[in-house]
Amino acid sequence: MAEPAERVELDIRDDRASGNLLAYENGRAAGVVAYFVMDGEPAALVAVHTVVEPAHEGRGIAGALVREFYAMAAREGVPVVPLCPYAEKWAAHHPDQAPEAPAELVERAKTQLKAHSELY
Repeated sequence: MAEPAERVELDIRDDRASGNLLAYENGRAAGVVAYFVMDGEPAALVAVHTVVEPAHEGRGIAGALVREFYAMAAREGVPVVPLCPYAEKWAAHHPDQAPEAPAELVERAKTQLKAHSELY
C-alpha cells in the first residue's frame, strides 16, 4: 500500500451509538468506518465498511481511520474483526498494529453481522 502523497490533518471521532468512526477534514465529513460491537465474550469491534468521500480519496484517510479503529480497540482491550475488505487488507500489511482475530471470533462476527442488516 502506497503512502499518501500529502499528509492531511484529520479529526477522527467515534460515534458509538451509530456505529461509526468518522473522519473530518477542515470540518467536512471525509470518511467513515461503519462497525458494530460484537455481543458475547469476548466482545470485539467488527469493522464492516470503510468509505472515503470521493473528494478526499487518495490521501491516506481510509488508512488513518482503520489505524485509529485498531487503536481504539486496543485502548478498550478488545480485538478487532475486520470483515471490511479494506480493513482486512490494511491489517495484513500492518500486523504490528493489527493483531489477527481468532477464527472462532471471525465466524461469530459473521453470524452477528447477519442480524445487523442496516450495515449491508
